[in-house]
Amino acid sequence: MSAKTRLGIMMFLQYAIWGAWAPVLSVYLLDDLGFTGFQAGAIYALLPLATILSPFIGGQLADRYFSSEKVIAFLQFTGGVLLIFCAQATSFATMAWIMFLYCLLYAPTLALTNSVAMINLKDSEKEFGTIRVWGTIGWIAAGLALSGWRTAGGEGMLMGGDMLFLAGVFSIVMGLQALMLPKTPPSKEGVKPWAFLESLKMLKAKQFAIFVAITFVVSTELEFFYILTAPFLQSESIGVSPANLPAVMTIAQVAEIFVMAFVLSWALKLYGMRKTLAIGVVAWPIRYVIFAIGGPPLLVIASLALHGFCYVFFFVAAFIYVDKVAPPDIRASAQSMIAIVALGLGRFLGSLFAGKVQEIFTTDMGTNWTGVFLVPCALTMLCAVAFLLFFREEPRSGETPVPA
Repeated sequence: MSAKTRLGIMMFLQYAIWGAWAPVLSVYLLDDLGFTGFQAGAIYALLPLATILSPFIGGQLADRYFSSEKVIAFLQFTGGVLLIFCAQATSFATMAWIMFLYCLLYAPTLALTNSVAMINLKDSEKEFGTIRVWGTIGWIAAGLALSGWRTAGGEGMLMGGDMLFLAGVFSIVMGLQALMLPKTPPSKEGVKPWAFLESLKMLKAKQFAIFVAITFVVSTELEFFYILTAPFLQSESIGVSPANLPAVMTIAQVAEIFVMAFVLSWALKLYGMRKTLAIGVVAWPIRYVIFAIGGPPLLVIASLALHGFCYVFFFVAAFIYVDKVAPPDIRASAQSMIAIVALGLGRFLGSLFAGKVQEIFTTDMGTNWTGVFLVPCALTMLCAVAFLLFFREEPRSGETPVPA
């Protein structure tokens, strides 16, 4: 089996694990276990929190002491066992502690799998995309597998959450598969876990500071989609069945693949970075307006495809923008900083915020989904206006500014 094939399988399993539980766990927490909105948000906030801490865990182990593939194998196998235990948990305290331990094990593997892939590819710049796309395919496959399991009647065979059980199985399989990955020994010098601090001086530039601030706010509103879309789709007003829910949720990832593969590079060439980012940030309130209106159901389901533009045109383009404007000597640090701002702090606070908003708009009569989604709609609309009014792409050295 070639190295590329093994790396592709690694990416497939890495994101199949995440894709098995993340899109639909909130329904299980809110409807089956009776957690409050804030408690459900707190469970989701654990992975972003672990993402902030991960440079101190897996990064240091793999960079200084052990081969990366062995670290991945240990983290994923142990994490899989924890997920299977978590599938049987019914109290908030028990699930929170198990999920926190699990997230501490899973978060470092997000960076480690990227690192292993890039180190073992001959031309990572050209070949990494074809490897990474298997991660999104894995996320989609997990959703379809879960829907197939439920359609076949498998949901009633488990005492706990089937989505956590499936993720645990994927994780154990990946723990074993990681032992087959190309040997990736630790480097001598290691990576500084506080390296992102070196890039903070970039915030002195007004345009970059505006960009980071808007990115942070938008990332908090991302959690309304990740946490609350599933229970919203399963509500009486939309009516998606529990069996079909995981498959319906994969529409967002299918759109993500299409936009990333065929639209992003074309848009960057045709419109430039600023207008591409603007399209991305404007797509957010459009999606939440449709959610707030709450119908017709087919329009709501179709609007899931906007995730391709919301995520790719803003977050993926944002990382490209940072790579473009950061000085070469702190480029890696700048990428770490924007990842911590958006995927760490932003999603951590956003998870708690989204859960609390859902709790506020929930009574004995049910959840007022219009009220819930008007909150991220208003905030992302403000971000879109602020972006269009205040952000200007800084020209590179030797270039003249282009009018917006």
